[in-house]
Amino acid sequence: MQKTSKRRAPRSQYTSPSQLAFSGFETPFYNQLDPTNRWVALSAQIPWDDLVNIFNKRNPPKQTGRPGLNPRVLIGAVVIKHILNLDDRETVAQITENIYLQYFLGYSSYIKEAPFDASLFVNIRKRLGQELIGEMNQRILEFSMERSVEKKKKTKKNRDEPLKEEDQNEEKGKNKGEVIYDATACPQDIAYPTDHGLLNKAREITEDIIDELHLKNNQGKKPRTYRKIARKAYLKVAQNKNPSKRVIRKGIRSQLQYLNRNITTIEKQLDGFGDFPLSYRMQRTYWIIQTLKEQQLKMFEDRSHQMQDRIVSIHEPHVRPIVRGKSRAKTEFGTKIHLSLVDGFSFLDTLSWDAFNEGRHMTEYVEKYRARFGFYPAKVLADKIYCTRENRKWLQERSIKLAAQPLGRPSAKAVENHVSPGERNPIEGKFGQAKNGYGMSRIRARLKNTSQSWIASIILVLNLVKLAGQALLCLSFSAWEELEIIFRNTINRILASLELKNQSRWPSGLVLKNCSV
Repeated sequence: MQKTSKRRAPRSQYTSPSQLAFSGFETPFYNQLDPTNRWVALSAQIPWDDLVNIFNKRNPPKQTGRPGLNPRVLIGAVVIKHILNLDDRETVAQITENIYLQYFLGYSSYIKEAPFDASLFVNIRKRLGQELIGEMNQRILEFSMERSVEKKKKTKKNRDEPLKEEDQNEEKGKNKGEVIYDATACPQDIAYPTDHGLLNKAREITEDIIDELHLKNNQGKKPRTYRKIARKAYLKVAQNKNPSKRVIRKGIRSQLQYLNRNITTIEKQLDGFGDFPLSYRMQRTYWIIQTLKEQQLKMFEDRSHQMQDRIVSIHEPHVRPIVRGKSRAKTEFGTKIHLSLVDGFSFLDTLSWDAFNEGRHMTEYVEKYRARFGFYPAKVLADKIYCTRENRKWLQERSIKLAAQPLGRPSAKAVENHVSPGERNPIEGKFGQAKNGYGMSRIRARLKNTSQSWIASIILVLNLVKLAGQALLCLSFSAWEELEIIFRNTINRILASLELKNQSRWPSGLVLKNCSV
């Protein structure tokens, strides 16, 4: 048998660094960029003018001072960051080194300097915000719908088919479309919180506050904190592989006592100052520690592990535990979001730091669909948690089909409203794409508003990738459409020349249909 030839990578011989001249290194970029590059193709499909206008409305340029950065550079840098799943510093480094990324940002030529400092990403996330990115997602969907309508009209015009009145004037008030609902958690990049560990961290911070106040007032002896003894007591429990409940409770009690002693010492030290000596950041941290101590003391006395607005991170006190019940992680610490998927485009309906029951808000999500498109969906695909009796009745009154398992005992016959096994896979795939590919599984922003902007930016990237994929798919079929038009015109010329157009032996309704994926 003949062996198949494999395409192998080109081999380059080793050259000593002393023999390789930097000026002699050959590059293919002296002619032009590759038009098939993914960043070139993605840049051509994004409605930059619309996105920049939305950004400028929320962040109008100032008349005085130094001009701000190009909005396309800011938006494009966030897109690059999440598509490549990089941190802030590496994103700026990649933009500086990669000529295709600079083309994506709208540069006219390659620039060796960095576009901005990596620390500016914090201000960029603050300026974008959840609401502004929501407007961008809405505009992306409108742009996709406009393009699909234009393509439909162009196709009918090329085939000489008249436009139907239903296409020109769609019926108002009629339910149309299909929407999939689901919720997920977006974990923050924090250490796994334990009561014993949180109290130890709070104790160490209060010790630093005591040292700082003593340096500023420097009167008398430095107050005792017993930090070495407290550290040994903490390590005795923390380094135990399988500590019992009794050992853990004893360790929590000791850390609470040390922390309470430190807070009493700080209050005495503060009484000796005329003006408040701590900085805003240290003062805020001190308030958080006081709240943390009260919560831990309450749970210790009640022998429980539940507390409303429970603090699980001192540096990120807005983070809350989200109980999901998954086998991998029963409890996640971060935000809980609710997503609507319409024609492959994602919309962020709810972003909350507290756990919520998405089934109780289903009517709100359907009303949001109506506010976006002007009509109710014809079909709703949802999980079991959405399918309560109240929601079923509310949907039935509005003639909305709910694709879910019916109430009661399962029937022997197949039911049309059942959800097929793969019907809800698209939204699960979106969650996997966002978490595994774009960094939603670990939100590394520290502030509350920047974390929300981080999550909303990933949703924006999902929609941009979907928009670019639709455009590239349309381009792949454009050649087939041109061949179809040429072939159809050729057939019509042959029929006209042979005068067989009205004869029965040639099919009068010869129409070539578009290829489907």
